[in-house]
Amino acid sequence: MFDDSDSDSEPIPLLPDEPEDFLPPPPSATTTTYSLTTAPHESLTLRLVGHNPLWGHHLWNAGRVTSEYLETHAARLVAGKTVLELGAGAGLPALTCALRGAAKVVVTDYPDAPLIDNLRINISALPSSYDGTGNGNIVAEPYLWGNPLPEILAHLPPPAEAFDLVILSDLLFNHSEHQKLLKTVLLTLKKTARVRALVFFTPHRPWLLEKDLEFLKIAEEAGLVVEKTVERLLDNPMFEEDMGDRDLRRTVFGYEISWKDLGSS
Repeated sequence: MFDDSDSDSEPIPLLPDEPEDFLPPPPSATTTTYSLTTAPHESLTLRLVGHNPLWGHHLWNAGRVTSEYLETHAARLVAGKTVLELGAGAGLPALTCALRGAAKVVVTDYPDAPLIDNLRINISALPSSYDGTGNGNIVAEPYLWGNPLPEILAHLPPPAEAFDLVILSDLLFNHSEHQKLLKTVLLTLKKTARVRALVFFTPHRPWLLEKDLEFLKIAEEAGLVVEKTVERLLDNPMFEEDMGDRDLRRTVFGYEISWKDLGSS
């Protein structure tokens, strides 16, 4: 269930009759399956970490729609491109890029060992039909938004110093992190006309939709062009029992972000 508040939940204290050194066992990892929507329709078994305060234990609707969008537009956005995914969770969009011909994919999440280890497990489990050399076109790295990226940028093939595609899938609910997210986009998005950042999200707390959209406003103020490309109403929201407008909670909005006034370079 998505947190109904606009701030992190306080941790639940241990019950008073539990010994001081008692810690419940961490939830076990789970798996889910996902089949790509274009030939050869690879079937992925994605490992999800046990319950995680950073929400990495779900395969989100926005991630599925982002993946489908990347497949549909693979020739323009993915094939032969360098790709960075931020806050990736299980990494579905990044894995899709690896399978659809990206030159290099760097998939990142918060510097939490279970999250990064899980991404590396999902990379290693790419189907046998995958034609990369030892999964060499995709790597997972920890990254804290807004910080310098020397380890991330080091994965780019020379002479590249930035990425052709940056993916932000279901990250806009982190309102306090918008400035850091934007700083990362500005640091990593190659300054040529054909590159894009994809920003896909669902308003899980519909009453805070305007706060979600503030990221797009500050992106425009920073000199980026924001174009809405997707508004897709899915069959069900992520969490049926959550509060707020049900149609909004089952809608994925998608935007392409690019640099302005760069001509056709």
